[in-house]
Amino acid sequence: MGKEMYAATGRRKTSVARVRLVPGSGKVKVNGKEPTEYFPVETIVTSMFAPLKTTNMEGKFDIYANVTGGGFRGQTDAIRHGIARALLQFDESLKPTLKKEGFLTRDSRKKERKKYGLHRARKARQYRKR
Repeated sequence: MGKEMYAATGRRKTSVARVRLVPGSGKVKVNGKEPTEYFPVETIVTSMFAPLKTTNMEGKFDIYANVTGGGFRGQTDAIRHGIARALLQFDESLKPTLKKEGFLTRDSRKKERKKYGLHRARKARQYRKR
C-alpha cells in the first residue's frame, strides 16, 4: 500500500476495533465483510458512520476495520470511536466538531463484576423474617 493511511484504535465495553482510513471511494469492510452482512441490524450500521457524516467526509475514505470482543452494539461503537480518532489524524482542525458530538470520548461503562455472597453485582438474597 503506497498510499497514505490513517490508523486508530477504538474501544467500547469489551470490544476493540482497529480502524484504517485510506483515501478512496467509500468502500467499507468490517472483518473482511460488508457492514450490512456482518451486523444484523441496519440502524446499528448507520450510527457507525456518524463521525464521517458530521465532518462531511462521507465517500472520501475506504474504511477497513478489524473488531473483536463484545456484542454488535459495542463493536459498532468501537468502530465509530476508531473512525473519529483516525479522522483526527487526517485533519486536526476537526477536533472541536468531533469533541462536541462526543465521538472522541471513550465510553468507559462496563458490566460490574459479580460479588461473592450476592446473586449479581448488587442483588442480595431476599430477606425472610421466619
